[in-house]
Amino acid sequence: MKKILILGSTGSIGTNALELIRNNKEQYQVVGISGNRNIDLLKKQIEEFKPISVYVGSEQDALNLKKNYSFIKEIYFGENGLAKLSKNSDYDIVLTAVSGAIGIDATVEAIKREKKIALANKETMVSAGIYINRLLKEYPKAEIVPVDSEHSALFQSLQGFKKENVKKLIITASGGTFRGKDLSYLENVTVEQALKHPNWSMGKKITIDSSTLVNKGLEVIEAHELFNIDYDDIEVIVHPQSIIHSMVEYVDGSIIAQMGVANMKTPILYAFTYPEKEFNSSINFLDLIKTNNLTFEEPDKKTFKGIDLAYRAGKIAGTMPTVFNASNEIAVELFMKKKIKFLDIYRIIEEAMNTHQVLSLDKDDALDTIKKVDKETRKKVREQWEK
Repeated sequence: MKKILILGSTGSIGTNALELIRNNKEQYQVVGISGNRNIDLLKKQIEEFKPISVYVGSEQDALNLKKNYSFIKEIYFGENGLAKLSKNSDYDIVLTAVSGAIGIDATVEAIKREKKIALANKETMVSAGIYINRLLKEYPKAEIVPVDSEHSALFQSLQGFKKENVKKLIITASGGTFRGKDLSYLENVTVEQALKHPNWSMGKKITIDSSTLVNKGLEVIEAHELFNIDYDDIEVIVHPQSIIHSMVEYVDGSIIAQMGVANMKTPILYAFTYPEKEFNSSINFLDLIKTNNLTFEEPDKKTFKGIDLAYRAGKIAGTMPTVFNASNEIAVELFMKKKIKFLDIYRIIEEAMNTHQVLSLDKDDALDTIKKVDKETRKKVREQWEK
């Protein structure tokens, strides 16, 4: 039986993971979970899966949970609590499905314990990829299996081949909510409109990222760090049907693609079972007969600047990807609070990048540098734009 720790159990990835486990309880045991604001759902998960370790955002919520659930042995809260949960819990696999830089420390602790990390936290590789890769060399028994559908597809399509056989990685994009729209249309789009994704059911933040194509830019940086492929050999194409989740083109002209229905259960399950594959009754299967129209097109990078901004940040390297990610997170937050317009998201990212003095991550204090830049960027953006 595999012991699973789920960081971010109340989010979209976390709830999908628990559904997979619910349908195969003889294979998995949930030993720990974490939640933040959705306390009611967290309580239901605690009652069903009876984890012995829990993280929650506030001290008061932690005290209430400890009082009401005697089987919980360890409960953590606060800024460093998630990392402590990852450091101290007894698990085989940790699913990092939290959003934000808080996931980096938890991943670091799992690497140091040489665990398998099912990675669904973009910040880990976008902001700290250089440091994480250095750490993985130091702790070689640790392994990261990506959970994002695109990176899972690349990971699967790369199995059995050498890096020198790869010509390029092809990351597919649905095109987002506003595919085909121009700048004049985007000027006054609402939060409600941006959240109506045509294919995927995701959290609000990632849905907004998809509508700006910033999400695809983050995936480019993440792919570069995960697979050690040059940015010039990573391509983004729009595939509106979201059936092919990404592809690898090899030097002999062959292209290997991973296909499936548009949900996150398959990549989560693969991360849990890798290098094997496993049936689960909650998985939906692709009907190829009904899949009769697969199309591809170039992304509109002039209208949706997220991709080019990401390439720029990634190629500059150092702390620039951290700034790209942090400024976008605050921009999306302000947009969802209706304090800025949709196109202001790009303006905020560009301004943050243009005014940033890049720092190297080659030194031993790289993680502290990343955290400092992340915190300073968020503070600066809030002060400049929140009013």
